Amino acid sequence: MTINKEDPNSIKLAAQYLKEGKIVILPTDTVYGFSGIVDKDSDFKSDQKIREIKGRAENKPLIQLIADAEDIKLYTKDKIPEKLLNKWPGSLTIIVHTKDDAPLAPHAKLPTIAFRCPGDQWLRQIIKECGSPIYSTSVNRSGQKVLDTALEIQKEFSEEVDLIITDGDKKGALPSTLVSLEGQEIKVLRQGSVKIE
Repeated sequence: MTINKEDPNSIKLAAQYLKEGKIVILPTDTVYGFSGIVDKDSDFKSDQKIREIKGRAENKPLIQLIADAEDIKLYTKDKIPEKLLNKWPGSLTIIVHTKDDAPLAPHAKLPTIAFRCPGDQWLRQIIKECGSPIYSTSVNRSGQKVLDTALEIQKEFSEEVDLIITDGDKKGALPSTLVSLEGQEIKVLRQGSVKIE
């Protein structure tokens, strides 16, 4: 099924599909992303479904999107520098150390997880409705270019995902900037649209 982001039911429908463990392609404030729920109560293993569709290696973790910047405290005890938190909501992804009691399913718990609080209010609303972070990774086959038109995405993946929400083309869109934390040291691993001084 494909619908437009402007459809008044798009938020409710996306959240419903995600909460059922289905895989959805969503427009983000960067590029289009494969999304699935980070389940803490069920064991949908959405991340594995996304890997199968994308052909992505098991050892490459997926970014998790959160609804509010404050939610990061549920998942890590790392002290995140203010200059990073000030970039949220936005296209900055921060890799943090996961705390033991983070509300995640056992298979979703990793020593470190990459989190992002996206700049798009519509997307944050979907995450809020899910009551859980959602996985996100660019829409492409592993090793191939990121698909940046709604038509290409529908042609390539409409048979493999449960729902596609379109929002025009994303030509020239940059991925998020990716940083890791070691104590108070910030390492820029991928330079995207957000500049970290």
